[in-house]
Amino acid sequence: MDISFILVEPKVPENLGAAARAIKTMGFRKLILVKPCEFKEGKALWLAHGSKDILDNAGVFETLEDAVHDFGLVIGTTAKQRITRGEYIDIKQLRPFLYERQDEYSKVAIVFGREESGLTNEELKLCHITSTVLMAASFPSLNLSHAVMLYAYELGRNQQLVNISDKRPKEGSGSVTVIQEKIVKLLEGTTVSRNKTLKGRIMERISMAPVKDIRLLHSVANALIKKYEEGKI
Repeated sequence: MDISFILVEPKVPENLGAAARAIKTMGFRKLILVKPCEFKEGKALWLAHGSKDILDNAGVFETLEDAVHDFGLVIGTTAKQRITRGEYIDIKQLRPFLYERQDEYSKVAIVFGREESGLTNEELKLCHITSTVLMAASFPSLNLSHAVMLYAYELGRNQQLVNISDKRPKEGSGSVTVIQEKIVKLLEGTTVSRNKTLKGRIMERISMAPVKDIRLLHSVANALIKKYEEGKI
């Protein structure tokens, strides 16, 4: 499973350097940045301390939508409950969640928001699922680099999810994105498709479903789409 860490509009160079160091320390290699501050010199480089290669090879995009385009599973992180999301995976549940799905996804993205405001609701809608860290108090929230370190540590423990992408198939007909597209097609023109909140909840539950249920949904959706295209429903 090829896991990338995406930072959206980071403004503090030190956070970028510390995040790069955290990623490399835990065995990961891929950092992606959306409209970042300067990160290849100065304070960012100083904090990276041996992780210059992570910064040098970081992908840079103008929007989160472009950054997550090729990922089979996108996981947004947030420090607070949002009205746009109903389901959250605690950080300690995330590694077994991904391990169960390692044969389904070759590319997974963990997305972190801005230092001051996190991810917007619109950006969270680009994520298949949402994860959070249970804290003793809602304020102050975690520093960006600390959050990256926590996720890198949890996902890198025992190296079960690190550097095994060459053994895994690319996302295909069984991915969450594909089944979501099928469900959207089936719901087109219905009252559900016009209810953004309900539609969002359905997409969210699909993303959280066990692998065997995803496969079952594909079978059902394929049968219904076939009948629809034949004009039988």
